[in-house]
Amino acid sequence: HSFPTRRSSDLGKDAPAVEFTASLTGDMARSIAGGLKQGTAWLGMASLNATLNTGQTGLWKNGTVTVTGAHTLGSMPSSELFGDAQVSSNIEAGNHTFLMELWIRQQFGRVVITAGLQDLNAIFALSESGGLYLNSSFGIMPVISCNIPAPIFPLTSPGLTVVLETGRAGSVALALFDGRPIPFDSNPYNIRWKFDREDGLLAIMEYSHKIVINGLEGEYKIGLFSHNHLFDSFRKNESPTDEHSPTLGGYIIADQPLMHRNNRQVALFMQAGYSPSVDSFMDLSAGLGINVSGLIRGREDDMAGVAVTAGRFSGNAGAETTIEVTYRLHFGDYAYLQPDLQYIIFPSGSLSGIPHCIAGFMRLGVSF
Repeated sequence: HSFPTRRSSDLGKDAPAVEFTASLTGDMARSIAGGLKQGTAWLGMASLNATLNTGQTGLWKNGTVTVTGAHTLGSMPSSELFGDAQVSSNIEAGNHTFLMELWIRQQFGRVVITAGLQDLNAIFALSESGGLYLNSSFGIMPVISCNIPAPIFPLTSPGLTVVLETGRAGSVALALFDGRPIPFDSNPYNIRWKFDREDGLLAIMEYSHKIVINGLEGEYKIGLFSHNHLFDSFRKNESPTDEHSPTLGGYIIADQPLMHRNNRQVALFMQAGYSPSVDSFMDLSAGLGINVSGLIRGREDDMAGVAVTAGRFSGNAGAETTIEVTYRLHFGDYAYLQPDLQYIIFPSGSLSGIPHCIAGFMRLGVSF
């Protein structure tokens, strides 16, 4: 369900009338040293997606309808073994079967409008190079995921997104979402959508620009977000009329290939976010990584990477830093195996008392 390029000319023009895709992802996680305790955990995720191209089916032109369901199962290694706040595995979600996305998208020239149940991270705050890594912070920055109830995996909410192509290299995306997805406890399949005044609104805007350096095209993004919880009744010992200022924040992302020679490519990515609001749990986060594909001769599709991410907790609670080293081995077009090692410094901050942790993963992914 990712939408990384945003070019309006790519949206379903040559797509099949109906397309079905599925994926299976499984992790074996091991706390090698430190953390909360040593041990092994297993977790997995399955997803099924169906996409209808309305133009190809003769309904109307330039439209797309998508539905995505998911099933997650297994342990929660970050809360059970590692103790980290940024969440070491991006498929960790507990045991749930749920509707992930259900939206309709329509293109009007340079404008693309998407309405329905959406994953914010499918368009916003997305780094293509960061998608290699298992740690959740490389997919969605903690200044978003830790500070506001954002509609991201696993729990999404209805919203309206507008993407405007401003030229051959630029685009602007704006979205409004229901400010609080209904929790799994009372909404186990994510099919209950209720708009309450107490939920507030989540607004996000992002500008993306493509820049060519030494013949290689990179993408640079800047975004702003605001979660208006003026009538946020979930806070303890407060009435629904108690006022709070919005949670505000911004971020930047740079994703730039550095070299492409003899089936080998090197790419650098950087990301940083800041949320100065008084209610922010993590006010500052930053990440940096470098990816190399084709590192081994004859294995041009494989990709190796090393990256570091850090998040600073509000209230002088210190910071959590994770260094991740990973290698993804592809087997044809449909399967991969990915050993991964993460060194977590001060899990949940320097005041948590949790020892530095070495977390090991082995991921298996299959797509159809």
